[in-house]
Amino acid sequence: MIADIKKTAEAKMQRSLEALKNDLMKVRTGRAHTGLLDHVTVDYYGAPTPINQVASLSLIDARTIGVMPFEKKMGGPIEKAIRDSDLGLNPASVGDMIRVPMPALTEERRKDLTKVVRGEAEGARVAVRNIRRDANDQLKKALKDKAISEDDERRAQEDVQKLTDKYIAEVDKALATKEAELMAV
Repeated sequence: MIADIKKTAEAKMQRSLEALKNDLMKVRTGRAHTGLLDHVTVDYYGAPTPINQVASLSLIDARTIGVMPFEKKMGGPIEKAIRDSDLGLNPASVGDMIRVPMPALTEERRKDLTKVVRGEAEGARVAVRNIRRDANDQLKKALKDKAISEDDERRAQEDVQKLTDKYIAEVDKALATKEAELMAV
C-alpha cells in the first residue's frame, strides 16, 4: 500500500516536470514557432477555446506566424486574444490572415520572458507540493484506518518529502537552464 502511494506520487511529479519542460520549450528566444500560441484561448461563442481549434497556424517566415481563422468573423476575437496574452505579441490583420510578427529580443523583452518562465516554474513547484500533500493525506488515512503503523507512516512521509525535494530541484534546474538560454545574447 505504501509503495503504491509513493509510486503514484512519483509518477505524478514526473508528469508535472514533463509539463513544465513542454511549457518552457514554447517560450522561444526570438524565432517564430506555432507552439507559442498553444496556450492562448479565444472566446468562441462564450466558451474559452484554444486558438488552434478556431484557426490554422502556420509559419510565414522565421520571425512571423500566420493565423488563418476558420470563420471570417473570428478574426477580431483571435487578434484580441493574442494581444491580451502574456506573450507581448502585436498581431496585424492582412485581409483574412492575421500576421503575428515576433518582436526582436531586447533586454526588456528577455526580462519579461524570464518572468513568464519563473511563473511557469512556480506553478510546477506548487503542483509537486500538492502531490506531496495528497500522498501524505493518503498515508494519514491509511494510519487512521489502521492499515499501516505509525513508524511506517513516518518513514513513508520522509520518503515522499525526499521525492518532493528531488523534483523541486529538477524544476529549479530546468528553470536555470531556460533563464540562461533567454539571457544569452
